[in-house]
Amino acid sequence: MSKIKVYLLAFLVSLTCLNVYSQGQVPTEGSTFNHTIESGQTVYSIATMYGVTVEDIYALNPGSKETIRIGETLRIPQPRTVEAVTPDNPEGNYTFHNIQPRETLYSLTIKYGVPASAILEANPGLSVSTFQIGKTIRIPVSIIEDIPETEFRTVVRWVDYRVPKRETLYNITRKYNIPSDELIRINPQLKNGIKEGMVIRVPIQTDEPVASSTPPIGNEREVNSLLNQRPTMDRVNMVKVALLLPFMENKTEASDNRFVEYYEGFLLAVDSLKNLGVSTELSVFDIGEGMGNINSILAQPSLRTANIIIGGGMDNNQIAAIAAFAREHNIKYIIPFSSGNDEVLSNPELFQVNPAMSYLYPKAAEAGCNLFATYNIIFLNVDDAQAKPEFTTAFKNGLRERGIPYKELTHTPATFANDLLGVLNKDTRNLIVPSSSSREALNKFRSPLRGIVDNNPAYRDNISLFGYPDWQAYIDEALDDFYALDTYIYSKFYAQNLSFAVKDFYRKYRDWYSKMPANTYPKYSLFGFDSGMFFINAIKTNGTNFENNLDRIKYESLQTGFDFKRVNNWGGFINTNLFIIHYNKLDYSITRREIK
Repeated sequence: MSKIKVYLLAFLVSLTCLNVYSQGQVPTEGSTFNHTIESGQTVYSIATMYGVTVEDIYALNPGSKETIRIGETLRIPQPRTVEAVTPDNPEGNYTFHNIQPRETLYSLTIKYGVPASAILEANPGLSVSTFQIGKTIRIPVSIIEDIPETEFRTVVRWVDYRVPKRETLYNITRKYNIPSDELIRINPQLKNGIKEGMVIRVPIQTDEPVASSTPPIGNEREVNSLLNQRPTMDRVNMVKVALLLPFMENKTEASDNRFVEYYEGFLLAVDSLKNLGVSTELSVFDIGEGMGNINSILAQPSLRTANIIIGGGMDNNQIAAIAAFAREHNIKYIIPFSSGNDEVLSNPELFQVNPAMSYLYPKAAEAGCNLFATYNIIFLNVDDAQAKPEFTTAFKNGLRERGIPYKELTHTPATFANDLLGVLNKDTRNLIVPSSSSREALNKFRSPLRGIVDNNPAYRDNISLFGYPDWQAYIDEALDDFYALDTYIYSKFYAQNLSFAVKDFYRKYRDWYSKMPANTYPKYSLFGFDSGMFFINAIKTNGTNFENNLDRIKYESLQTGFDFKRVNNWGGFINTNLFIIHYNKLDYSITRREIK
């Protein structure tokens, strides 16, 4: 095995970040672009992706406050804060552009006066297959070359400023360096005093470089051919992995810690790959809770030379710091646990293994439409705090688009059995789709439903249940009912415990650690093993830039599948893998089917 280095370090960091945006003001014509809604996106995630507020989107798209649908377009305001790309400010800012008919990479370099290389750098996911009409890309606002001949012009840009609480006219004049009489001339309503919520117009002068009238680089054919280029594989002999885990997070005994089990499973993957001839240098760090250890750990030499960083716990501040480090040093960063952060929307180095379920609801709904198109589908509305309206709404929308009818039934305890009999169909298969994933909701209807199946021959073999990942945690009490009700579950995780591969893993785990994995969902030991096997082998066989060959990476997982898709042309990747688990009534088998 590779030598394991564990560092326990401490450092205290505080970070204050202020981001001011005006809200609710409809932009002027020409200052917007379109966004086509994709699977799993919400108004919040779209706003975060483009650096605007949900109120900005609601103002331009009033219907989005109620619902948004895949394939529909939203008008998005261009970011109002403009910062040029300079040697001192390499990040700068961007304007967003929808690719139009007959546009090419070359024509964009002429239109915006920026080199094609700058456009490609701002959009790592841009290629022939993604340079499509309607797709959104980022254009650097301005590129200032480090040459003395650069000419500048002074331009005035306007900011729509929404007055916050306790704001004063004096503060605004100082903030934007404008005389009070000029500000009042532009905004006559200020003559009557300044009020919270008031939207005023403020001019800002900025110096911008004058774009050259000649093409930034090359000729038209050369520039457009850049989209066809596939980066050379960056091979490594030994895969260097930095594993950052909160080993002692809220635990009294390390042996009870789920992150310890993840680490233990990861070590088994390193050992298995060693037996296959893959060399790994593994550095392990305890990041603890909060930001105390992060900066000291990120200063370690082994972090800067790593090919890949894995971990970060559930703390979004930790993840943000690690993500920024990974981006600065062009290191792939794998986020295994947290699903509640937005770093992946703008950081091309990130791979989010366990994304929010909102990204997968449309895929689960589509699977339901495909599997149960000929069924008598009944949505069972159960009054419960863990309702999943995003999933059921997506499922219903998919059925309506295909012209597939469905029924709805509200659970009433006293009359549920009779009510259900009134909507079941004896001549076709029936599917029950409950609205909630909770144990309490399941307990409300599974016994009466089981009674109908057991005591009514007409429905004994034609009722199925379609439910949620959470149900895997209720197996000990509900397994017999799942079989009897021919249950289907969609899930990101599932381990077939009776398979040879999983049983072999358990045997090795027991031999190494003199214990069995904790009975949790998901099992973190299997999660760590799958993560190690997939990512270490991906780098070994496809280089550190393995994201260019994701379609070539094949791995038969024990519990966690991997099917990564880039969230946009400039962001990272989310894992869209989904399983359908079937508890088959006919032979009492459990099958796992991967949905592509």
